Amino acid sequence: MRIHVVNPNATASMTAQIGRVARRVARPGTEIDLATVAGAPVSIEGYADEALSVPGLLAAIRAAEVRGADAHVIACFDDPGLDAAREVAAAPVIGLCQAAMQAATILSARFSVVTTLPRSVPIIEDLADRYGMGRRCRRVRAIDLPVLAVEDAAGGAHELIAAATRAARDEDGAEAVVLGCAGMAELCDRLTAETGILVIDGVTAAVTLAEALAATTYRTSKAGAYAAPRPKAGGLFPEAA
Repeated sequence: MRIHVVNPNATASMTAQIGRVARRVARPGTEIDLATVAGAPVSIEGYADEALSVPGLLAAIRAAEVRGADAHVIACFDDPGLDAAREVAAAPVIGLCQAAMQAATILSARFSVVTTLPRSVPIIEDLADRYGMGRRCRRVRAIDLPVLAVEDAAGGAHELIAAATRAARDEDGAEAVVLGCAGMAELCDRLTAETGILVIDGVTAAVTLAEALAATTYRTSKAGAYAAPRPKAGGLFPEAA
């Protein structure tokens, strides 16, 4: 089984971290096909960054389809380009936010999200509503650090994330906390142990769900909204069927 995990930003160190988590949770025999979107923003922090990342992301999805990917994971919590990727791909495409929130609603009755910058809060709130989980998402908390600062061990990111996790437990009535940034993935188990509340990482949830769907005969429906793009002169995929 081959699971394509694509980091939509251009930061290779974040891709490497995502790859470590993905390979740790993947089942024996699963190949993690890891990719970074060259030419994308170095981090995705808002709608403009998302938009700039999508053309390269779609090209990476298409290339992985040719390599024989059984499923795709878009490794950014904003789920950039998710619907477009599902048009381009026949294999299932999983977004971190959708997968993590689905796991949270199975494993708990109420959850909160801990993310990076305040500007991400409305984006994640809207995604929760879109996925039908707005009522069960108690709050989206931001630690007010840029995405790339999460990788800096000396910058205090872990302490800020832990404090927000405890606040979600004590103040929000959350029964689980979802980490709202792919760069937080390696902190998941440590935070669960330190705070005593279930902490869910989107990379783990998405890779596990991708494996489950890849093990079935299910493919992305092409009957309507996710039909392959129509070929157009000058289009991103002019040869698309």
